Amino acid sequence: MSQTIATALSAVHQRIALAAGEAGRPPEAITLLAVSKTFPASALREAYAAGQRAFGENYVQELSAKAAELAELAIDWHFIGPLQSNKTRAVAESAHWVHSVERLKIAERLSAQRPAQLPALNVLLQVNVSGEASKSGCTPEELPALAQAVAALPGLRLRGLMCIPEPTADEALLRSRFALLRTLLAALNTQGLALDTLSMGMSSDLEAAIKEGSTLVRVGSAIFGGRQYQH
Repeated sequence: MSQTIATALSAVHQRIALAAGEAGRPPEAITLLAVSKTFPASALREAYAAGQRAFGENYVQELSAKAAELAELAIDWHFIGPLQSNKTRAVAESAHWVHSVERLKIAERLSAQRPAQLPALNVLLQVNVSGEASKSGCTPEELPALAQAVAALPGLRLRGLMCIPEPTADEALLRSRFALLRTLLAALNTQGLALDTLSMGMSSDLEAAIKEGSTLVRVGSAIFGGRQYQH
């Protein structure tokens, strides 16, 4: 096993534990999602050998290829990238989680295309918490109606919310973005939804996210190193 991936995973777990401790939360309340986009299946095998089970992919083709190549491993596959209508079937057939649902049409396609023999597909709604026009995600105003509609679809299980705030060195601003997502999730739960997942925080800002209630952090470069783009 490559010492680097195992060592990097251990260091990320230490960061999570430290941030959780400072927030008065148990470290086991936070899931580490290893974002493995652009990295070869061999890197995922190394992380798996070091105890990692949840992996996130941004590209549909890459998810399908790796899920097939690593089919003998008990991997929890998360699709976290933008999802176009014409690519939903592959995700519905391969993934256990989808983090990036922002439109009802995408959710309806995932619902219709989820194979009946598989358990319900866990979905998160992506919310644009920074209000940037270039950012994916529904608006906070659109969220309640979208959440109720998605929660009613067969073959899906609405689990919570995801966000990607704008990059900033301003920790107070960052924490306010994460706090908004937490508040939105709490509001949905008062409307009868039983949501338990806040996917927020990455390699650079996972501490701020954990302090604001993140239950899942998406970490790539801090585990695998710099990206190896071939796209």
